[in-house]
Amino acid sequence: QVQLAESGGQLVQAGGSLRLSCLVSGRTLSTFVIGWFRRPPGEEREFVAGIAGDDGRTFYSPSVKGRFTVALDSAQNTVYLQMNSLKTDDTAVYYCGALISGTWIRASDYSYWGQGTQVTVSS
Repeated sequence: QVQLAESGGQLVQAGGSLRLSCLVSGRTLSTFVIGWFRRPPGEEREFVAGIAGDDGRTFYSPSVKGRFTVALDSAQNTVYLQMNSLKTDDTAVYYCGALISGTWIRASDYSYWGQGTQVTVSS
């Protein structure tokens, strides 16, 4: 059974940094694309960044490109989202999802999800 568990969310000031983790169990990372999504208050879930577990290809939303970095540790079966230069608009619940096939930015194509972790950026 595949399970994903996010961690690392917390309250941080604007301009600060956070690193989120997504631990994947039940299957190796190489079989998935792992995507990070977020749901700001009162809004729909949106794609943030993704990484292919087999070759490390990455893709970012324009809103975070240059500020966020996604990386994986195959030995730990964990994907990280390093978030720098945080803005108040980055406040959201952040989720990681596992995609077997489909479109990276489309949440409905993902097969597995974590429970989410809250990131709050204060001004």
